[in-house]
Amino acid sequence: MWFVAFIVNLLEYMKVNMAIKDWTKEEILEVYNTPLMELIYRAAEVHKQHHTVGEVQVSSLLSIKTGGCPEDCSYCPQAARYHTEVKVHKLMSVPEVDAAANNAKAGGASRMCLGAAWREVRDNRDFETVLDMVKTINSKGLEVCATLGMVTEDQAKRLAEAGLYAYNHNIDTSEENYENIISTRKFDDRLNTIHNVRKAGLTVCSGGIIGMGEKVEDRVGMLYTLSLLRPQPESVPINALVAVEGTPMEDQPPVPIWDMVRMIATARIVLPRTAVRLSAGRLTMSMEGQALCFMAGANSIFAGEKLLTTPNPLYNQDMEMFKILGLNTKQPFIDKLKKEELV
Repeated sequence: MWFVAFIVNLLEYMKVNMAIKDWTKEEILEVYNTPLMELIYRAAEVHKQHHTVGEVQVSSLLSIKTGGCPEDCSYCPQAARYHTEVKVHKLMSVPEVDAAANNAKAGGASRMCLGAAWREVRDNRDFETVLDMVKTINSKGLEVCATLGMVTEDQAKRLAEAGLYAYNHNIDTSEENYENIISTRKFDDRLNTIHNVRKAGLTVCSGGIIGMGEKVEDRVGMLYTLSLLRPQPESVPINALVAVEGTPMEDQPPVPIWDMVRMIATARIVLPRTAVRLSAGRLTMSMEGQALCFMAGANSIFAGEKLLTTPNPLYNQDMEMFKILGLNTKQPFIDKLKKEELV
């Protein structure tokens, strides 16, 4: 029940998060600007203290409702106002999601995230269908995450009761840069949804995107905001922009791998207990580049043919990489079990 999850999260807060360092923006900027090799070494030491070295969670991300979104996120090909090649698809059926979950589990995934191109969740038949999807995936022993737009506290509780493990709601960038990226909702709207999710006892997944023309200070500002959350997010995706033709950001240059490694390492140091997820943009990264990201503290990836609508490495490619790098796949609910041991 959501209430039990809330109590567990509260106890975790009391025992662990009170000891978390309060970072300033200046301190995070200093970490970010550390010489790269020294930064990687420092991040690896922090990672070793709080996580199992060589253990990486494989997650699957499925677009259950694609395109037609009324928002104007400048990076997103699913916005209805942009002329991209993304075709609008209605909400998938529960049997379709069930089949996708079986495929994800067979591919080595221990977590499955459901994404819908909605501005906010509405209390209608579609939401009831999503709840059934969550129950179906949860019954397979997979962690279930959802990213459905803004949610109320009551909606978050209903998702928790259905078995949802985590809710993703990225803040995308710094508060100062936010209005340059999105105008159809406010930065505080993002934070309010995160607070509603936390009140429901769900774990929080929230990160952002680099490569959108932001300044280094904006990357630092994003991590600063995440570091202030109490408890800090259990999961932080770091995405490299995948520039899609037809969006306002179609001409943005690719993110250098060194920027990605630096961002991963900084996130690991600032958010020591958080799962840092190496997310969008991996298709253009070499295995060597990804290896540096893992060394710097990334301990989760999204695998499968697509990340919502953009290309992504296949499961078998990632499993081959894991074999070469000596990485092991993380089992589901490990962090939940660790929390219960604290109670």
